[in-house]
Amino acid sequence: MPDDVVKERAEIGWWRATLSSIVILVVGIGVLVYGTNAVVTRLLSVDRSTRVGIATTVFFVAFFALAWTLRRLQRGHII
Repeated sequence: MPDDVVKERAEIGWWRATLSSIVILVVGIGVLVYGTNAVVTRLLSVDRSTRVGIATTVFFVAFFALAWTLRRLQRGHII
C-alpha cells in the first residue's frame, strides 16, 4: 500500500476498551437472558412449547440485532 493511501485509524485506550466491553456484556446479558426470561414468564396463556419457540425466536432476533449494532459501532470507530 503506497504511503499516500494510508488511512488514519482511530485507536481507543485501555480504559475505554474495558468500559466498552463491560457495557456490551451488561447490555447483552440483560437483553438476551433477562429479556428472554421475561417473555417466558409473562406468556401464561400459551402452552410450554409455544413459549419455548417464542423465547428462542426472541433470543436469536435480539442476538443478531446486538451483533448488527456492534458491527455498526465498529464501522463508525466508536468502539
